[in-house]
Amino acid sequence: MGQKVKIFDTTLRDGEQVPGCQLNKDEKLNIAAALDKLGVDIIEAGFPISSPADFDSVKSIAQQTENAIVCGLTRAIEKDIDVAAEAIKHARRPRIHTGIGTSDLHVFSKLRITKEEVIERGVAAVKYAKKYVEDVEFYAEDAGRTDNEYLARVIEAVIKAGATVVNIPDTTGYCLPDQYGAKIKYLKENVSGIDKVDISAHCHNDLGLATANAIAAIQNGATQVECTINGIGERAGNTSLEEVVMVINQHEELRFETGIKTQMLTAMSHMVSEKMNMIVQPNKAIVGSNAFAHSSGIHQDGMLKNRQNYEIIDPDLVGAAGSSIVLTARSGRAALNYRIEKIGVKLTKNQLNEVYQEFLVVADQISLVDDKDLKNLVAEYVVTNIN
Repeated sequence: MGQKVKIFDTTLRDGEQVPGCQLNKDEKLNIAAALDKLGVDIIEAGFPISSPADFDSVKSIAQQTENAIVCGLTRAIEKDIDVAAEAIKHARRPRIHTGIGTSDLHVFSKLRITKEEVIERGVAAVKYAKKYVEDVEFYAEDAGRTDNEYLARVIEAVIKAGATVVNIPDTTGYCLPDQYGAKIKYLKENVSGIDKVDISAHCHNDLGLATANAIAAIQNGATQVECTINGIGERAGNTSLEEVVMVINQHEELRFETGIKTQMLTAMSHMVSEKMNMIVQPNKAIVGSNAFAHSSGIHQDGMLKNRQNYEIIDPDLVGAAGSSIVLTARSGRAALNYRIEKIGVKLTKNQLNEVYQEFLVVADQISLVDDKDLKNLVAEYVVTNIN
């Protein structure tokens, strides 16, 4: 058994901030229920003060959720915290997630206050939230671009104020994995009391490094990863839940584990894609439609001999329909014969060679050859075998 990595899902908060992805209350409740069954440890249900509808949704999610912690996001403002506390008060396991920007850019150009005032506001927000709930998470927005020494001061202060989780966001997706991992390690080694709290990694994908950064974080002491289904989120998205979970699952040498029921991942992906009207790119890791599809002749031949030649994940493990041998102009004879036998037809070696030449002509014209096309190709040889 490995060390437990907590999965904090923010599909309903950060994910829903994507233009065109807004959900109604029933859709949010359905996704939240599915996330709870999936086994996520924390559901960030929304930003309660942002609108009356979001408040109502967070409140209903808090009431229905059976297992996961239900979290509401706030700024370091008392009114935000009051509203969030009201929204989650009926949760079996409530959490308030509050924080403030810590990078020089955020401090001086957005907040326009001093660094000392940032610490004061952060501490005050945590203490205020603790009046409502025991479980308070603090986020240091843009921690990825925050000087480590100053960040350590902020984190130490909020831990002393009562924070139970400290979130170190790479808000703009700027960090390289070694930089982000080193940041987590620095905090582990230089912040008094940090061993008593969870360190959370919240990474964005602006440079395509969100998953790599999240893994670097847990390798250096983070115990929670904040992520979304399909990696949806602001701009280029967030850390993908299914990617982080399957990296941990496949690499036993990491010695980590999650409570995620991986067989539900594909169905969960489809659900979020449909309800949020966000198409999953075919080549998306783990849950994309091509994740277990093979079209190159060399790959297909290797697959047919031993699936592990080109697949490191069993499709059943993530609830996918299975591996597929896709016929294109790049496919070889082995794959063609495999697919022909799948439709109940057996050819001699000479017949296969003849059909293969015809197949290449057809494949160059239509890109993807399906079972109907195959039946037409072999009809003259074995008409009686075709249904």
